[in-house]
Amino acid sequence: MRVLAPLLFVLLWSGAFIAVRAGVQDVSPITFLASRFTLAALILLPACLILHSSSNWQEVRRLWPHLTVSGILLNGAYLSAAHWAMVDISAASMALIGSLQPLLIAFLSGPVLGDRFRSLQWAGFLLGTTGVVVVAGINVVDLGHTRGVTWGVLSCFSFVAGTLYYARFCKSSSLVTTNGVQLTAAAVFCWIIVLGFEDITFSPTPPAIWSFIFLTLGVSLGGMGLYLYMLKNGTAGKVAANFYITPGLTAALGWLILDETLSQNALIGFGLAMIGLWLVHRGANLNQS
Repeated sequence: MRVLAPLLFVLLWSGAFIAVRAGVQDVSPITFLASRFTLAALILLPACLILHSSSNWQEVRRLWPHLTVSGILLNGAYLSAAHWAMVDISAASMALIGSLQPLLIAFLSGPVLGDRFRSLQWAGFLLGTTGVVVVAGINVVDLGHTRGVTWGVLSCFSFVAGTLYYARFCKSSSLVTTNGVQLTAAAVFCWIIVLGFEDITFSPTPPAIWSFIFLTLGVSLGGMGLYLYMLKNGTAGKVAANFYITPGLTAALGWLILDETLSQNALIGFGLAMIGLWLVHRGANLNQS
């Protein structure tokens, strides 16, 4: 499972960008997020009731404030800010900002979590970031949209903070409980935003429905569950490095599924990101040997 988890995670996470582009145009974005988190939480609730003993519920009562904070940061705040960012900037520019996540997590996980990385791994982080830059490119016009860039940076920081917070306080909780409480907190957070700030629009087109199903089951349950599983069993920086290959893989999936153009830069950047990810994991293996 430890070998398959990163592969499944990056495939599901990359597919999320395709699903968003294909179907979310027909639903107001935060309403879409709130509905998605609500359904995912309702699916997990029966599993929590069936699988958990009294000792598990004692652990939930002890950790639920931490699970709530990490859930809002990793799901609600992260994705809400990302959606608001993409009102003004492109998905490619958002991916460029997001490429800072693994580097920041690795840098901050030292003082926060006590993690240490070898020089080979730091080279991998830098090469992975370079690969994302090559895939996404630098859109000078986008970077001039201060509001969009600000929301993108806040989205990035929210995910970094959520990852470190979870790794610091929540790793002892079971995965089903963790994801259930986190998704519930994210749903409440997003519904508050919807009621206070968003004009709700909804058109149940086939792309919107299929997108909603995939993002709920594949990403909120599957992808986030795998991310939490990897954080539970590995260092935060090493796990976050998997994000380096999602822009390149997203470009490849867009070519396969949406008939989009696959540029030479996307292929070169994807290759650099893969090498960077390999260096991060190679360095970790050397630490263990």
